[in-house]
Amino acid sequence: MDIARTQTKARFGRDIRRVEDDRLITGKGKYVGNIAVDGMVHLVLLRSPYAHAEIVALDVASARAAPGVIAVFTAADLREAGLQPLRSAPMFKRADGSPLAEPPRRLLAQGRVRHLGEAVVAIVADSRAEGMDAAELVVVDYDALPAVVSMTEAIAPGAFALCDEAPDNIAAEMRHGDATATDAAFDMAAHVVELDIVNQRLVTNSMEPRSILAIPDNGRIIVHNASQSPTAVREMISKDILREPEENIRVVVGDIGGGFGMKGTVHNEEMLAVFAARKLGRPVRYVADRGEEFLTSVHSRDNLSHAALALDENGKILGLRVDTLANVGAYIIPIGLLVPCILGPKVITGTYQVPALDVRVRGVLTNTMSTSAYRGAGRPEALFLIERLMDKAAVKLGLSAVEIRRRNFVQPEAMPYTTAHGEVYDCGNFPYFLDRMLEVADDAGFAARRAEAEARGMLLGRGITSYIEWTGGYAFTEIVDVIVTGDRKITVDSATQAMGQGLETAYTQLIADRLGVDPALVTVVQGDTDIVKGPGSFGSRSAFVGGSAVAHGADVWVETALPLAAEALEAADADLEFSAGKFQIAGTDRGIGMFELAGRQPEEKIAIKTSHTVQSSGWPNGCHVAEVEIDPETGVPKIIRYSTVDDVGNAINEMLVEGQVHGGIAQGAGQAMFEVCRYDEAGQLISGSFMDYQMPRAADFPNFVTLIDQSVPCTTNMLGVKGCGESGTVGATPTLVNAVLDALRPLGVQDIEMPATPFAIWQAIETARSKSPPSGALGL
Repeated sequence: MDIARTQTKARFGRDIRRVEDDRLITGKGKYVGNIAVDGMVHLVLLRSPYAHAEIVALDVASARAAPGVIAVFTAADLREAGLQPLRSAPMFKRADGSPLAEPPRRLLAQGRVRHLGEAVVAIVADSRAEGMDAAELVVVDYDALPAVVSMTEAIAPGAFALCDEAPDNIAAEMRHGDATATDAAFDMAAHVVELDIVNQRLVTNSMEPRSILAIPDNGRIIVHNASQSPTAVREMISKDILREPEENIRVVVGDIGGGFGMKGTVHNEEMLAVFAARKLGRPVRYVADRGEEFLTSVHSRDNLSHAALALDENGKILGLRVDTLANVGAYIIPIGLLVPCILGPKVITGTYQVPALDVRVRGVLTNTMSTSAYRGAGRPEALFLIERLMDKAAVKLGLSAVEIRRRNFVQPEAMPYTTAHGEVYDCGNFPYFLDRMLEVADDAGFAARRAEAEARGMLLGRGITSYIEWTGGYAFTEIVDVIVTGDRKITVDSATQAMGQGLETAYTQLIADRLGVDPALVTVVQGDTDIVKGPGSFGSRSAFVGGSAVAHGADVWVETALPLAAEALEAADADLEFSAGKFQIAGTDRGIGMFELAGRQPEEKIAIKTSHTVQSSGWPNGCHVAEVEIDPETGVPKIIRYSTVDDVGNAINEMLVEGQVHGGIAQGAGQAMFEVCRYDEAGQLISGSFMDYQMPRAADFPNFVTLIDQSVPCTTNMLGVKGCGESGTVGATPTLVNAVLDALRPLGVQDIEMPATPFAIWQAIETARSKSPPSGALGL
C-alpha cells in the first residue's frame, strides 16, 4: 500500500492526471523563446565588468554604425525620453523614521554602476549575434570605486557609503514583537541557547530563463512575457515605462519553465525591451542566456542572523530574540525588503508557544545583485532558525529532539492561536503530525540502522523539523470567468498563473466535479490581461485563493443558469435540482442539460464573471524527518531516507500535492547541501556557472515517503485547502542540516554553515578532532 494514499478523501472528485503534461513533454509548450514574428529584432545588453565604478566616459558611435544594429540606448537616451527610476517600497523606513534609503533603480546605469553585470548600454539589432558584436565596439571609461560586498563590511564604521541617505548602508529597519517583555523573559531564563545563522545567497535556476517579446500592434503593444504576475507587468509598463493607459497594453503569458518567485519580479531587461519596441515600432525580443541569469536575475536569501532562545528549567520556551542582517543588494526590489522584513517574521515562532518575541531586521545595501523572492520567501530562513535553535536547546538540556518539541507545541485546543508576532493560526494539530511522522519514518528501527552504519564505518544522523507555512500572499481576492457554450465546452478564465505546479489540472478537476461533467470538456485560460486581471501566483495562493474562486464561480454559474432553466422547463426555480450537468424538476424525469440550455441563449452561451475573497491566511504545516549517512574520512554525505507528513488541509489532487512537496524538498536540499552564490572581495561573481554552482540531481535523493494528511481542513476558505507549493522547501533545509549535525555530533561538531558539502563536512570533522573531545549524539 502506498502510504501517501491512506488519507485520501474524495472531496473534489476523482484525482485526474495532469492535463498540461501532454503539451509540455511533447514539445508543444508555448514559451517566449519559441515565438518568432516578422520584423523581430533582438535586445542585447552591455554590462559592467565592475561591481562599483563611476562611468567617466561612454562612446557608442561605433556600435551605432555596426552591421545589423537598429538602435543603441544609453541612460541619457532614456532620461531624454522621460523615463524615471522604477518604483520601490516606500512603506519601509529607517530606524529613525526617515524614508527608505536607496540608490535610484534605473533601467540603464547612470553615472555609476553598483553591481557586477549592471546594464550600461542597450543595443537592438537584427540578430543577437550582431548585437553582441556591436557591444564589443562600445567604449566605456570606468573609474573603479571600493566594492562593498559583505554585510558585515557594509555596516562597519568607515565603510564606503553606497547611498547618501544611508551613511551606514542600512536601507531600512523593521522591529517585531515586544523587546521589553523579551528582555524580562531572558532575565528569568534557566537556560539560554544562541546561534549565529547564515542563510547563504542562492541563484534561482529555472529551466526557462527570463524572456520577453514586445510587439507593437495597431497602437497597442502586446507583451509575451514569462511572468508569474501578468497584471503587475502591465501596470508597470503603463505607469513607469510607456506612461500610457493600461488598455493600450496586453500582456500574454503562455507556459513558464519555472518561476519560483524570481519571475514574480519585473526585471529591467524586460522593461527595456518594451521601451525599445514602442520607440522603434518593431517587435523586440530579449531572452537571457544562462550567464546573465547567474549575474542579473534577482538572487535570494543572503541573511545573517544572531538568534537566542530563552527556556525555563523544564525546557519550555520563554522568549526568542533575533537580529538579522538581510542583504538587499545594490538596488531595492520591492519584494526584496518584504521577504526578510515582513514575510519571514510571520512564522519565526514556528509551531511552538513563544510568549515573548523581539525581532530586528535590517536591510543592507551592498555592491551585489539585488535579492528578491525565492520559493518560500523568508519562511525557509525563519524556520531554519527556530528549528536549529530547538535542536541546540535539546542538546543543552539533555532532551531528545522529539521531547523538546513536544514540550513546546501549540496545542490543538488552543486554536485559533495568536502568536507573539500577532499572526493567527486558524487550526492545526502539531503533536498529532509529529506522532504520525515517527510512525512513517520508522522511529523504532532507527537505532538498528545507525548501528548497521557504524559497523560499516559510517555515521548516520537523523534530523527532524516541525514546520509551519503561510499562504495567501496578502492577495485574498480573485476574479474568474466561467463560460458554458452550446457546443459542449466549459472555459474557466483565471488570473492566477501556471508555472509548472499543475493549476490547469486542479481547476479542471474542481470545475468538472462541481458541475458534474467530463474533465475533457473543460479548458482553463490564464495569463492574458485582455481576459482577466489579478495578482498572479505567488505565496502558495493559487489553490488557496484561486481554487476557491473557481469553485465559487461554478456555484455562481449554476445560480445564474437556474432561472433560465426554470423558464425553459416552465417550472419554479425552487422546484429545480442541479446534478451531473443537468437541471431537473425534482421528482420527475423532466430536465435540461447545461449545454443545451446554453445553446438556447441568444449568444449560445451562459457566461459569468465573479469575484471571491477568502477570509485570511492559511497555515500549512507538518513534519519532516531525514536520515543522512556520512563517510567520516571523506565528508561525503548521502541522504538515505526522507519522510514527510504534510497538513495541506483538503487536497484537491493528491498527485499534484506530492509533486509540489517533492520539488520543494529538492530545492530545500539544494540550500542545505549543495548551492551557494559567492562573490569575491572585489564583487566578482565566482559561482557564475553550473561548473561552480552545484545543483542537486535526482541521483542525490532517495525515494521520498510522503503522507498527505487531510484531517485538519483550513477554516479560512471554502475548500478547506491550505496550500502546498512551498512547504517542502520550508521543511527540508533545517531537517537535512539537523541530520548532518546529528551524525557529526559524536565527533564534537556542534555547528556547520550551509551548504554542508563534502569539503565543509570534512573540514568540520578535522577541526573538531583537533580541538575538542566528542559529545553524545542527539536522539529523536
